[in-house]
Order: sequence, then C-alpha cells, then structure tokens
Amino acid sequence: MAIEVRHCTSPDQFRHAITPITTYFGRASPDEGHADRLMRVLPAERVYAAWDGDRVVGGLGSYPLRLTVPGGRVPAAGVTVAGVLPTHRRRGVLRTMMRALLDACRQQGEPVAYLWATEDTIYGRFGFGLASFAGEIDVPRERSAFHTPSAASGRVRLVSPAAAEEYVAPIYERAAAVIPGMFVRSRDWWQNRVLVDDWRRGSGGDMQCAVLEDEGRPTAYALYRMNPAFERHLQVGVVAVIEAIGESPLAMGAIWRYLFDIDLMARIRAGLLPLDHPLLLLTAEPRRLGFSLRDGVWVRLIDVGAALAARSYRPEGSVIIEVADEFCPWNAGRWQIGCDGVDRTDDAPALRCGVTALSSVYLGGFTWTRLACALRVHELTSGAAAHADMIFQPSSAPWCPEIF
Repeated sequence: MAIEVRHCTSPDQFRHAITPITTYFGRASPDEGHADRLMRVLPAERVYAAWDGDRVVGGLGSYPLRLTVPGGRVPAAGVTVAGVLPTHRRRGVLRTMMRALLDACRQQGEPVAYLWATEDTIYGRFGFGLASFAGEIDVPRERSAFHTPSAASGRVRLVSPAAAEEYVAPIYERAAAVIPGMFVRSRDWWQNRVLVDDWRRGSGGDMQCAVLEDEGRPTAYALYRMNPAFERHLQVGVVAVIEAIGESPLAMGAIWRYLFDIDLMARIRAGLLPLDHPLLLLTAEPRRLGFSLRDGVWVRLIDVGAALAARSYRPEGSVIIEVADEFCPWNAGRWQIGCDGVDRTDDAPALRCGVTALSSVYLGGFTWTRLACALRVHELTSGAAAHADMIFQPSSAPWCPEIF
C-alpha cells in the first residue's frame, strides 16, 4: 500500500503525527500535557503525517518563526518533530514529507527553513547545510575565576519561572534582534516552551530563574537547575545552565559570576553556546572550561532570492555565484549578490556551489574560504572566495540558545 502524506486537520491527528518521534525518546505515545503545550506553538496544519492505510508511520512539522539574520529578520520554518517509525525506514517517507513541507513554506512566503539535527547525515540530501557550531562547557567551580576581578554589578534576585517572562523576555529580545540564528519568542513560546519543566527535564532539579537588576532594571538572566550530589560527604553536584543572556558585556559577566559562585555545587555545565561566547576570554583559565563542539543549527534556503535579499552585506562590491539545487530546482542558476541587491544574472560566475554550501554561509557561521578549502565550493576566479567573505562578513557568530 502506498504511503500518503497530508497535513493534520485535528488535535487527534496531531498527536498521532508526533508519535513517531516520541518513540525514539522512549515513549510509546506522547505525554498529553506536552502535546497540548506543543499545539499552542505548533499549529496542526503545519504538521504533516505519513499514513500507511489507517496508521500514522511518520511525522514532520515546522514552527512559524521570525529568524534573525545578519542585518535583519526573515520569516522562517523551524523544522521539528521529524520521525519515521522503525517499521517504515528506508522507504522515502521522510523525503515525501519534506517535499510537502518545503513546498508549503514556499507558498506561504517563508524563504528559509532551519533545524537541529538528531543525526548529521540526514538533512544534507534535502539541501540543508550546517550553519553553526554550538559549544559546551563543564568547568570545576574552583577553576572559574575571571582574568580580572570585577566589582559587583547590580543585584541578583530569584524569580519564579511562572512569573519570569516580564523580566527575561525584553532581555532576550534585545539580544535576539541582533544575533543571527536567534528568533522572536512569542508569549505562547515563553509560557509553553521556555519557562516550563517538561519531559526534557529528565532527572534534573527544578528550573530556577535568576534576574540581574541594575538600579531596578533587569539587565541579565539565567535559567538553570541545581542537581545536588555527594560522594563521601563531599559536594559533587552540578549547576546545569539552560540559558544565560545579558544585554551588555558587564551584565553577561555578572550573571555568569553568579552561576559560578553558587554554593554546594562542584561543577557548572552549559551547552548550546556560540563560538564567540565571552567566557572564552573572560575566564582566567579558559582551558578549564572544557569547551567542546557539536553541530548547531542547519539552514535550508527555500527561496534563494528572497532569503539572500533579507540579509545585509558589506559595501565591497558584488559576487556572482552559480548555485545548484536538485531538491528545489527553482533556486538553481547564477546569482549576483551585494549590498546593492540580489538578482539573477547570465554573467560568468566567480564561485560555484550547491545550495547546502550557500546555506552554510547564510547566517555567517562559515566563510566561503573555509568551504572552498573543504571542497564544498569551487573557486572559478582567483581570490573570489576571499572577496565573497568580505561581502558576507557578519558581526557575530550565529547562536540559537535552544533546541526546538
């Protein structure tokens, strides 16, 4: 029997569509509370289910987001809940669902899709390119000193997560407005994703929220869990940082100083950090951070022209790039890109690449030169990659502080 893919039209179909991905996290069916919260930020019509007769065997959806890119923001599809039951693997189910989803995004005027990948070999075949790395730290509390002792900045107070949105949301938005890879968080997103303890909590302690105030105005915050533990009466507990954001370098340093100084904890761990995180130079012993890398967000340009036009470029002239795109062939061709605009052209290209490479440089996480060295871009004119780097140069590394 042929597999049929169609978007969900009811809460019941929605729950069936997210079941394939929950099976990979050890649950035979989705938790009702989690499913209800998910539906408040993920409309049912944006979720596709693959049907084998009267059974759902696969699911794929996308959040409607506004993604920050260098110099602007763009409507984007945050791809999520991608899963196919083990009984139906290697039958093209994910490809068929992805085809339906990307076509719908194009019709809805969303020129960009991005996601977190559970495996790094899945999404390149659909045109997604690795667009950032994310860092993790695991630092002993006693080795967390800053390179220069600083006077206390502001006052930290604890706020209930249920009441935290009014304090933390403006701080987050000030950062998200300028850092590529971050996105606008709605009130529903805060209340149903960020500030709730759901199945992602695992065995960790309760979520806590610390807010740094300077003359009564919130300037930084941290969401974290304290996981106490003792061995032979010695503290071996961990502060697990979920998210820590400040509106200035001083505020960022102060909120991290608070986290490092929590008593009765032996280590501080955090993940999903950008590669230019200030801790790398703020701490006196950066190697003690144990900074390690994993892949970050993956980006797919659904409409190359609209996506490229949504971001800014340095005033360094223009570059012509020939793009190949098998999965979304309407993007294929030669594009002239620069601060004066983005247009199709018949002129000779300076660079040639697949859409995955173009997606990798889109947020500024990778350079044309690095991609050329990795044999992902062909330089047709000497110096073209370096010239393209000057045009595309971003102001900061991409950062997405949460997996969606």
